[in-house]
Amino acid sequence: MIIGIITEDLGPDPHNTLLHTTGLWALNSLMTTLAITPVSNWLKWPLLITVRRMTGLLVFFYATAHFWIFIQFILDFDWTVLFTEIIKRPYITIGFISWLMLIPLAMTSTKAMIRRLGKSWKKLHKLVYPIGILSVWHFTWQVKLDLTEPVIYIVILVVLLGWRDFNDKRKLKRTS
Repeated sequence: MIIGIITEDLGPDPHNTLLHTTGLWALNSLMTTLAITPVSNWLKWPLLITVRRMTGLLVFFYATAHFWIFIQFILDFDWTVLFTEIIKRPYITIGFISWLMLIPLAMTSTKAMIRRLGKSWKKLHKLVYPIGILSVWHFTWQVKLDLTEPVIYIVILVVLLGWRDFNDKRKLKRTS
C-alpha cells in the first residue's frame, strides 16, 4: 500500500487506500511510541526516549489525517452523516473516541506545557494506554476475513502493556 502511494498508484478506490494507509501509519506510530520506553530500557539506551514525543505527535498527525480523509472523501463533509456514523457504527465510535483522547496529548506535548502541568502531565499522558487499546480494537473491527494482522497488533499491544504493568509492579515492590 505504501509503495502504491509513492508511485501514485492508489488503485481503483484511492480514497479508501488513503484512509487505510493513514490509519495503519497512525497505528504503527502508536505501537512505536509505546515500544520506545521498553526498548530503551532493554538496550540501556536512554537517548531513544528523546524521540518518543515526536513519534507521539506523528500518531496524532496520522490519526488526524485518517479522520480528515474519512470526513472529506468518504462523507463529503456531511456533518449530520458523521454524527450518525459515530452513533450507528461502534468501530467508528471507538476510533473517534481514541482520536479525541489524542487531542489533549498533542496539545500538552510542548516543553512549556510539560513544565506547566508538572506531575499532572505524566498522569494525562497515560491516556496513551487506553488509546492503544481502542485503536487496536478499531483496527480489528475493520478486518473482514484474515485476522492475522489484527492478532499481531493485539499481541504487540499486550506485550507492551504487560511490560509496563510488570515494570510498575517491580518498582512498587522496591519502594515498599
